[in-house]
Amino acid sequence: MAPIDPSYSEDVSEGDRVLRPNLSDVTPLDPNLYSLSAEAAEFFKATTRIDNDGQLKAHWHILMVQEKAYKVAPYPCIYGFGFLTPKIAQNSAYRDIIKLGRERQGSILLDIGSCLSVDARKAAVDGFPACNIVASDIKKEYSELSHLLFRTSKDSYPGHYVVGDVFDWTGITIIPPVQEILPSRPDLSNLTSLNPLHGHCSVINASAFFHLFDEERQLHMARALAGLLSPEPGSIICGVHVGAPEKEIVTGCISGRHYSVFCHSTDSWAELWDGAVFGKGQVKVEVEIRVREFLDIKDRSMFWSVKRL
Repeated sequence: MAPIDPSYSEDVSEGDRVLRPNLSDVTPLDPNLYSLSAEAAEFFKATTRIDNDGQLKAHWHILMVQEKAYKVAPYPCIYGFGFLTPKIAQNSAYRDIIKLGRERQGSILLDIGSCLSVDARKAAVDGFPACNIVASDIKKEYSELSHLLFRTSKDSYPGHYVVGDVFDWTGITIIPPVQEILPSRPDLSNLTSLNPLHGHCSVINASAFFHLFDEERQLHMARALAGLLSPEPGSIICGVHVGAPEKEIVTGCISGRHYSVFCHSTDSWAELWDGAVFGKGQVKVEVEIRVREFLDIKDRSMFWSVKRL
């Protein structure tokens, strides 16, 4: 998801102002862009119980959900069907993530900037207990659309969803990384903010998220997430977003719209976590660049993980 029209200044929340494109110039949806990898198709067939490829795509399902999501927020990842890819499963730390869910009692996975919670649903399918998964985004409609996409309800899917602006202190208050294991786990069914999760998250996933913000707010968000991470060794913060060979602002055009996005390099991203956010040597940072094509551009996708030692 690339930010568009950074000059847009409608009176919206601080987090949403960075994400939201100019609604006066929205590119119409193009169903011909629809594409699912074999792995993604298998995942959606298993979760939706729709075995037919044509019916899965049809206007009464994925295309219908896309149309509704695009009306909520016309982001490029929705326009180009990027929201259908379970990005968490492409991270080299994914096996460790699922292992934490299966083996660490009460482990919590937070999917921040979750959109339609595809990453959260993928982790649940692969063995992370859904009742221990919390998805969070600024749009309350995403929770309903996630249920629509996966043909579930609040009664049939035990995962949790928290609506909130990540730059609103009532959503996440920044505290230093927790150093001692906390005695009791919060009740996930009653969350109205992410603050009760301080020091409790075994896994935090942030897919296509950080590049939506400028350098200062990326550091702010990294510190906010660090305070939510469990101090237990092996706890992980991971994600993917656009990177660059050198730390810089990258500009371009996607689907006819210009964008400007601040990008870290692999070195500057590792230095941010190991030294600026956590004390030097407290975490192991792994960063990998993969060049990918999305719509009419090629970008450098930076897959990364931060693991507590």
